[in-house]
Amino acid sequence: MRNRPDGAAAKNRVFRGFAATGGTDFELFRYKMIRGDTMNLLEAIEIRRSRRKFTGELIEPHATSVLNEFIREYNKVGNIRMELIINNGKAFNGFTKSYGMFSGVNDYICLIANENDHATAERLGYYGELLVLQATAMGLSSCWVGGMYSRSDMPVKLSENESVICAIIVGKSAEKESFKEKLIHGITHRKSKRPEEMLESDSPVPDWFMRGMEAVQKAPSAIHRQPVMFSYKNGKVSAYVKDISAPLMAFDFGIAKAHFELGTGGGTWEWGNNCEFTRRAEGNDGNG
Repeated sequence: MRNRPDGAAAKNRVFRGFAATGGTDFELFRYKMIRGDTMNLLEAIEIRRSRRKFTGELIEPHATSVLNEFIREYNKVGNIRMELIINNGKAFNGFTKSYGMFSGVNDYICLIANENDHATAERLGYYGELLVLQATAMGLSSCWVGGMYSRSDMPVKLSENESVICAIIVGKSAEKESFKEKLIHGITHRKSKRPEEMLESDSPVPDWFMRGMEAVQKAPSAIHRQPVMFSYKNGKVSAYVKDISAPLMAFDFGIAKAHFELGTGGGTWEWGNNCEFTRRAEGNDGNG
């Protein structure tokens, strides 16, 4: 299992993809972050931690532009709807809306779908987590939020069957967590499962599979239970959750899939329960 890198050193490395573009060239940044150098996103996995106290500073225009470019692309490719809200934290700020769990929120991403559309929720979890990691690579903090916000205060237009079923807060936070953040983290996060507790196999698994599981171990969980199981049987990789219809379960499914894919070095998931993963056919033969 990998050792967790020094936070400051990892953060400096993870910024290099975006910094190399001067913070303006989205195409080059996208190539570095997704197609050219997945290690950047792996390092983002290592250093990212949910934050709940934000400084209230607005996201810089170039970072907003990059996030919106990713959102537009993911909405098109994933047939989903995500929307970035800037300089309007009314839905989160105030004890009656988030029970005091968040402060200083100005910017966030709405994840929108029919509340019973589990297939779309899975894709929103997958692409939403990629956005979280890309925000981390730009030096932004984030937090997945499953319900502690006021939907009526979110400035998004919804059709009759649509709802904001999850949100991702993005913004700036202090380098060190506040006492309250540490306390909340301790209450809401159970001890992470070991990779071996989240997999089934009929033979020894290859090294690349275990690297994927180590990335899954570090994935955020909307329900704080790490419910996704991965299977390696007859040389095939698949994943499932026991009840994909349970609230926020499909989000966790998509988030875990994104982490596994990045940990293995890339590949393609099928959507749905008991779906299969096809690893990218390049590099080593599966044990390197």
